[in-house]
Amino acid sequence: MTPADPLRNLGVRVTSHGGELRVWSENADAMELCLFDDKDANWMVKTTRMTKDANNVWVGKSRSLTPGRRYAIRVSGPVSATNTFNPETLLIDPYARGLVHTGSNGWLSYVVEDGFDWGDSRKPQTPLDHTVVYETHVKGISKLNPDIPEELRGTYAGLAHESTIRYLRELGVTAVELLPVHAFVSEQRLITQGLTNYWGYNTLNFFSPHAPYASRAAQAAGPDAVLSEFKGMVKLLHEAGLEVILDVVYNHTAEEGLGGPRSSFRGIDNANYYRQDEHGAYIDVTGCGNTVNFGHDVPVRLVLDSLRYWANEVQIDGFRFDLAATLGRDADVNYSPDHPLLRGILDDPALANVKMIAEPWDVGAGGWQTGNFSLGWSEWNDRYRDRARAFWLADISEARDKGAAPTGIGGFATRLAGSSNTFSPERGPLASVNFITAHDGFTLADLTSYNAKHNLGNGENNRDGTDNNRSFNHGIEGQTTDEAILLDRHKAMRNLLGTLLLSAGIPMLTAGDEFGRSQRGNNNAYCQDSELTWMSWLRTRDQRELLATTQRLLELRRTNPALRPSRYAVFGETTKNASHMDWFDATGELMDDEDWNSPENRTLQYLAASTPDKEEFNRILLIVHGVEDDVTVSLPVAPGVESYNLLWDSATEVPIEEDPTELAPGSARLVGGTSMQLFRANGPRVVAAPGAAPSPHPITDPVPS
Repeated sequence: MTPADPLRNLGVRVTSHGGELRVWSENADAMELCLFDDKDANWMVKTTRMTKDANNVWVGKSRSLTPGRRYAIRVSGPVSATNTFNPETLLIDPYARGLVHTGSNGWLSYVVEDGFDWGDSRKPQTPLDHTVVYETHVKGISKLNPDIPEELRGTYAGLAHESTIRYLRELGVTAVELLPVHAFVSEQRLITQGLTNYWGYNTLNFFSPHAPYASRAAQAAGPDAVLSEFKGMVKLLHEAGLEVILDVVYNHTAEEGLGGPRSSFRGIDNANYYRQDEHGAYIDVTGCGNTVNFGHDVPVRLVLDSLRYWANEVQIDGFRFDLAATLGRDADVNYSPDHPLLRGILDDPALANVKMIAEPWDVGAGGWQTGNFSLGWSEWNDRYRDRARAFWLADISEARDKGAAPTGIGGFATRLAGSSNTFSPERGPLASVNFITAHDGFTLADLTSYNAKHNLGNGENNRDGTDNNRSFNHGIEGQTTDEAILLDRHKAMRNLLGTLLLSAGIPMLTAGDEFGRSQRGNNNAYCQDSELTWMSWLRTRDQRELLATTQRLLELRRTNPALRPSRYAVFGETTKNASHMDWFDATGELMDDEDWNSPENRTLQYLAASTPDKEEFNRILLIVHGVEDDVTVSLPVAPGVESYNLLWDSATEVPIEEDPTELAPGSARLVGGTSMQLFRANGPRVVAAPGAAPSPHPITDPVPS
């Protein structure tokens, strides 16, 4: 930013003459800086009148505004339909980097001490094609870990503990994606019900880390210690080669709808910070009571400044943007991929090489935007999720009921190969963040164990949470001791994990799915801060076997570049860092249009050959069989393929090591009902002749309901 930037240095800047606070408000007619005692957070020791410059920036200076100082602002302004000024309310500085809770709903801002010794720690800079995201909760991942000292369980330090890091490294993921860690509070409705917001999608401030996730010692020492513990967590994860991605919630705030708490934006300039109609009613496209107004330059600038802070001063590697479609809505509330905020995130040199992941929807008109973000963004791919669940679960359930599955293999194959019908050729398969589950919805184990949600514990009479789960309980709802049903469920989980970790794109694994964690059918556990949502570290035999399967799949993904192309193949051409794909039916013949589109064909053989520029040539064969009866396939005869070695079979409870038996092209292979098999295809690289083999037809999936 140039020195002439009128919005430079918002928030507190400490100088040799004390400190200066800068806060933007167009509609305020007075603003006051309030300073509080170092020890008694309720004792105001000084007030300073702030002055407004030509750019609507209010400036307050004080020699006492130094590191360790607690402060707030009070703002007054005219009465209007769109503003809610109250000169008695103590408000949070939008740029505060530390917060102090003063009891009830009271908060003070805090001037943090700059500086942290990062030593030799560096960002891992994991390439996207090698990235495996592990979505987890700071508290939930370590709260029950017996190898961590009790006082560190459920904290930033607990996540960075050597036992947690060892687990993540042995699992084989490359990045942790943390559910919100910006300071947040529970909604008023939940507090009334005696519940809490566990997930954290109710942000209080965009610069301060959530203090309750710090150790008790750090909390007692204050915001400086909390921030230091957070940075220490990032440092240790980086030293272990693990990236840190933050799930950030910029689309709405904890001030809720009108009548909700007045803690910051609402009292500073409600008319500009939130979307409203002319009568002052909020235009809510988030479903959370308010929507931050990204049709205005100042909220846009606020988000960019927040991202710069976390990416540079806290060394964060990437961001997942909650309800990212909201961030791309203009003054008329219409979405555009070229919105100044979305473009600014990509174009800002201070954010270069930072991973940007969009949740590409919100609940407003035109809010479903999967595939409609720009080059440089990756997106949560809900079409991938829905197709994978349907193929292995909902379709199998219908086949049992009606004698045949409703869909064939074509749409599934398109997702497996990188969703080329959703993302442009310029963006390629790494635009897709593939996932089967996320924090929101059934866990992997519950997908295979419940036909319906069981959310009574959330206090909303089971009305909350989606009913469109595409799940299948395999014959009994919930827990069972029926061995046959348990075997079917375990295999279904292996098929879903195999699909996720062997598909083109960026896989995201939800914490606990690697061993089959259950939430007893609750598919919206946002308000459950208990052992229901915390990750257990005591595993049954079945869970240990599933964990071993996940580790094996991640190893296979890492060592076979044909599974992780960064570009789409072009028919008849050789494209660097793409995978040349040949598609065969069960007989070993190339698939035709009828094979792709017929519901009767649910078996394919997918031969993928890499075209890497930095890794050795690699070729794999993946067999997918989506019918419960066994089938015998004829292994494909293809140019350059001399033999096949089995690497993984989802029909086995315990993952196999590589089978040394070499199978000849054209030989018969028995494939168990509803299962997958992965082979390495041996032989020299052969450049395919133009038109030698088809790419998957772009099967169009319906928009998810």
